[in-house]
This record gives sequence, structure tokens and C-alpha cells, in this order.
Amino acid sequence: MKVSENYYDEIFDFKGQWDMPSQCGLRIRDFEGKKVVITTELYQDNPGTSITYAGGNLVQQICAAKGFTYQDIIYIECNPNTNSKLSFYDEEFFQVTFQEENGALTKPSYKQLSSDYMKQLLNFK
Repeated sequence: MKVSENYYDEIFDFKGQWDMPSQCGLRIRDFEGKKVVITTELYQDNPGTSITYAGGNLVQQICAAKGFTYQDIIYIECNPNTNSKLSFYDEEFFQVTFQEENGALTKPSYKQLSSDYMKQLLNFK
């Protein structure tokens, strides 16, 4: 299950659970005064924690590396299409928001986004 490079602009290295070296695809776009941060699950090419299990910790690492604050971003997780017969590997996008508690981002909330909305969002540079 190789993930197409069409889903991301760069590979982002992050510390996953228990500081396990991990990777995700990363794409950043400007949209209505915010930075849209899209992380893509790399499946077999990720040696560590998935983007979903990394959660708020991953968001904070991206913000620190790119000079953003959590309040300035729209955070989206992408499960890319891998052309598998299993529906688990169909393309899906989720906007994820977190509660801020004592400097940590916790209690993720997921909202599935339509493909049409994502196409509109990605046309913005």
C-alpha cells in the first residue's frame, strides 16, 4: 500500500508515542487567514505512530517546526486512497479540533469533510 505523493508536499518526521520515530505526509496551504495543515497517513512507510494516535502531540510538533500557533491553523487528517479492496483504505479527510488543557492539546473531535470541500480548499495557495 504505497501512498501517492500527490497527497503531500513533504515528509514530516515527528516523535510518536513513547518518542518513537514516526513520519507523515504534510501539506500546508493558506485559506481565509489561516494555515490549513493536512497530515497524511503513510501506512507501511511510517515506521512509528499513526497520525490519529499521535493526535495533539503531532499538531504541536508541526506548529513548533513551522512557526504556527494552534489558533492559527485548520488541522486535517487524511486517510489516502490506496486502491485497496478494503473500505478501511478509502480516501477520507477529517478536520480535527482539540481542547487546550495546561499547554497540551487533548480530547480530539473529528468532522468528516467532503471531497468537494477538500478540492475547493486545496485550490487556494
